[in-house]
Amino acid sequence: MPNAPTSIDPMSFNQRHLLGIEPLRPHEITAILDLADSYVDLNRRAEKHAEALHGLTQINMFFENSTRTQASFELAGKRLGADVMNMAMQASSIKKGETLIDTAMTLNAMHPDLLVVRHPHSGAVDLLAQKVNCAVLNAGDGRHEHPTQALLDALTIRRAKGRLHRLNIAICGDVAHSRVARSNLILLGKMENRIRLIGPPTLVPSQFAEFGAEIYDDMREGLKDVDVVMMLRLQKERMDGGFIPSEREYYHRYGLDADKLALAKPDAIVMHPGPMNRGVEIDGTIADDINRSVIQEQVEMGVAVRMAAMDLLARNLRASRQADQHGAA
Repeated sequence: MPNAPTSIDPMSFNQRHLLGIEPLRPHEITAILDLADSYVDLNRRAEKHAEALHGLTQINMFFENSTRTQASFELAGKRLGADVMNMAMQASSIKKGETLIDTAMTLNAMHPDLLVVRHPHSGAVDLLAQKVNCAVLNAGDGRHEHPTQALLDALTIRRAKGRLHRLNIAICGDVAHSRVARSNLILLGKMENRIRLIGPPTLVPSQFAEFGAEIYDDMREGLKDVDVVMMLRLQKERMDGGFIPSEREYYHRYGLDADKLALAKPDAIVMHPGPMNRGVEIDGTIADDINRSVIQEQVEMGVAVRMAAMDLLARNLRASRQADQHGAA
């Protein structure tokens, strides 16, 4: 059975949890991406198993519905040999009034090693991390962060462009409500890229300029000469006329079609975190264009990035437990 790649310097990633991109230093981002690259190769083999998480228990707790992210984390854990359990939190004790702290106490009694959490409230995952005795990965908390999505996007860009610095990157659409946009802004900024945010003022508030991004409400202007076009999901639950006039009007002004894409660089790549609203955020023919779209690659990179993140956190968890044992001896 192939073993996990071990070439990453353990000192290059010092985190106990992965709660967001904000705490990560550039070399730690690179460490995750380098290890993820080797897991892409493993995932393309007939024999896809490694032993990095052998003997460890991974619990996925999704307080918010998720298909792609939960499936990706589950597959990542199983390919690395973990015992993986999914807790359907929507139907659990939370409905019966259990607090997050009670949930943490219950979890501690089960002795998990890795806890993957998605929660509708910003900061909830951070609170859980303070109360549990294991490594915690944030699979998306409210409007705050979605670190593994930003990392898989970074890996996709690096593999397509051969680098992850000094690129012109446009993030288009519902930036205001997007934890994906926030994590990407932080990561791409740390790696010294030039970022443009494109959308109507209702969806791209001016305070995002604080991240060092340029803001455009004219998509044609914003897409000129960019290397990467990153579309965001328009959250249909917000389409009450307060944010945009109508889907049709939105697509006309901010949907990615061939005419608008022609203003970007000829080799610009097109990204979308999924699920897509075809004909609203993006023309279906562009989403399916294998020469421009890397949307399928993003899904593939997601599994590899989550394998790498859990592997590195597990190494640190084991080292810390060994140190505790020596200290107690």
